[in-house]
Amino acid sequence: MPDRAGGAHAPHVNRPAVYFRLSSSDALDALRRMHRIRRFEEAAEEAYVRGLSYGAMHLSIGQEATAVGVCMPLTDADAITSTHRGHGHCIAKGAQLKPMFAEFLGKETGLCKGRGGSMHIADPARGNLGANGIVGAGLPIAVGAAFSGKRRGDGSVAVAFFGDGANNEGAFHESLNLASIWKLPVVFVCENNQYAMSTAISRSTAAPNVADRASAYAMPGVIVDGNTFADVAEASFVAVERARAGDGPTLIEAKTYGARGHSRSDRNRYRSREEIESWKQRDPIAAFEAEIVALGLASREEIEAIENEVRAEMAAAVDFAVKSPAPRPSDVTRDVYSPRED
Repeated sequence: MPDRAGGAHAPHVNRPAVYFRLSSSDALDALRRMHRIRRFEEAAEEAYVRGLSYGAMHLSIGQEATAVGVCMPLTDADAITSTHRGHGHCIAKGAQLKPMFAEFLGKETGLCKGRGGSMHIADPARGNLGANGIVGAGLPIAVGAAFSGKRRGDGSVAVAFFGDGANNEGAFHESLNLASIWKLPVVFVCENNQYAMSTAISRSTAAPNVADRASAYAMPGVIVDGNTFADVAEASFVAVERARAGDGPTLIEAKTYGARGHSRSDRNRYRSREEIESWKQRDPIAAFEAEIVALGLASREEIEAIENEVRAEMAAAVDFAVKSPAPRPSDVTRDVYSPRED
């Protein structure tokens, strides 16, 4: 097997552009993160059913290629802001499963010491500035992070993940406008999973595509198949390179689909079984596996080894989280900051 995607022994098949950027080890790492997202979400769903977690839960099963593809060109020095459906973003940015699942269960050993939970999980050490339960609220935070990076001159980039429902929020328009005026190094990524809660995007957004709105703010608007890793990753590389070069922001619209609906309590009465099944046939993990095998970047044995490895990692993470202590009520004011009262 060649080490580089363009190796002499790779099969003679159509090779998407991004694979000239990535090695076989990069492709396997991307697949590992996609499997981690899928296994985490399945474990989270099971924990919810067992009554081990609290509050709402929003899964990203079926959207793994978008999260991982976008994060491929990013480093720990780059920032992301996330959404209430943010488990996938957190893992794609490099979060460890044990402290992440502990946070999901609200435990002291969690990434945020049990204070963030599912919808406010953050991992600042890896550049994840946090999920956000307010629709669209991550966009201006990413703009602020990009402004900070530009002032420091360190070449860092910020990425704002948001859903299609957020593209009608004022924060979306304000963020894109300001980022373009100041040519900030920020990439706006709309995960268009077709529905904002139970409302189809065709009933809420006048423009045919969210990316069409980029032209109003003098930035590129790019539409990609959010279930195809290569398409998402290549668009992200181009947008991030543009941002690092000082040429300003890009809006990427990744068209994808949530297999589980809005939240765990969603009964899917607004979607037909045929629609759901048709999208399940476009499973991003299965498609990615088939592609990298065809390109000679992975073998079926390597893929099976990754699946087994991730299942073991996730089982250990769940065990760690369940056995971890809950935060003590006496520590409720710890890590809470307010102005001094003299």
